[in-house]
Amino acid sequence: MADRILSERDGSLRIITLNRPERHNAMDDSMSALFQQLVGEALDETASNAILIRATGKSFCSGRDTNVLGQRARDESDFHFVRRHQEGRLRMQESTKPIIAALKGGAIGGGCELALAADIRISDTTLKMALPEILYGVLPDTGGTQMMTALIGPSRTKYMVMTGQKIDAATALEWGAVDFVVEPDDLDARALAVARDIAAKPPINLAMAKEMINLMHGATIRTGTRAELYAQSYLFKTDDYHEARAAIREKRAPQYKGK
Repeated sequence: MADRILSERDGSLRIITLNRPERHNAMDDSMSALFQQLVGEALDETASNAILIRATGKSFCSGRDTNVLGQRARDESDFHFVRRHQEGRLRMQESTKPIIAALKGGAIGGGCELALAADIRISDTTLKMALPEILYGVLPDTGGTQMMTALIGPSRTKYMVMTGQKIDAATALEWGAVDFVVEPDDLDARALAVARDIAAKPPINLAMAKEMINLMHGATIRTGTRAELYAQSYLFKTDDYHEARAAIREKRAPQYKGK
């Protein structure tokens, strides 16, 4: 299980690599817990000044493993399950340590939210980003509506959230969801170069820079993320959510009841 996520230090840079390529780095409960553990350790350690999150295989992260959608590894409510995952995402955003993400292939659902929680996003031309939760009868719940709005604005975020449609790398760059786009063969080198450059700077300067810039949207993102918690806790109980799940299992179009 431990080899599903790799963690190594490169001088003053901590590198965390998602390593479940056969599932496009989809996360089940055990992989998610390991990721939170390793990120927490990376944020707390004094030997590194920045974190690079990257992935093996064709995709960055396809979100929560569809084999465990709706399941809970712990005996906990939907509210507590979502809130616990939100805390991990908020910790990344609110930490003083810069986080760089190297994106490719699918960055879907929770995988997209993971990418959004980074401070700088570098992608290759194969990237497809999406917040497709509405197709499953729910909505983004670890900050996707808030972080995406801060990057690309409300109208484009509404399009992504309300349709569940993917955007490609060129669109993500044009809209501001990613910061750089490179060819697939250049992704690892470019992301590593950017991350090493940032990690080489004085840690107190990096911390203060991130803190100051986060003042623009940080409080709003935290408040809005909690609104996602309340909405999601409700949506898990709706007939439309259960109809969406049944339609996916039965490979048919869902029949929603409306209001």
